[in-house]
Amino acid sequence: MTKKIFILLFFLGSMATFAQSKIDGKWKGTREGQNGTVELNYTFKVEGDKLTGTTTTPRGENPIENGKVNGNKFSYTMSFGEMTIENNGELVSDNEIVIKTQRGEMKLTRVQ
Repeated sequence: MTKKIFILLFFLGSMATFAQSKIDGKWKGTREGQNGTVELNYTFKVEGDKLTGTTTTPRGENPIENGKVNGNKFSYTMSFGEMTIENNGELVSDNEIVIKTQRGEMKLTRVQ
């Protein structure tokens, strides 16, 4: 009996470890820039409480750094030369994320 309980607990723990976060995937949004509206594309990958990924703009691709996840909330930094921007995000629905930075707020929608 003890062996069966151990196997069941191990199986359930393994499933939780490999469960995909709803933050994972491709997302898109827009931000007002100096020359008008700029499209931003994000790819997020969650492993445990760690967030990795990239953002792609017309200027190229940048990695997400120092990413952390806590439930539906997450944070990360992005570096542009000497400048580092802190980002705080929240998954508000299965298809919408809100990201806040010192430059304002941006909504992202899931790419289907």
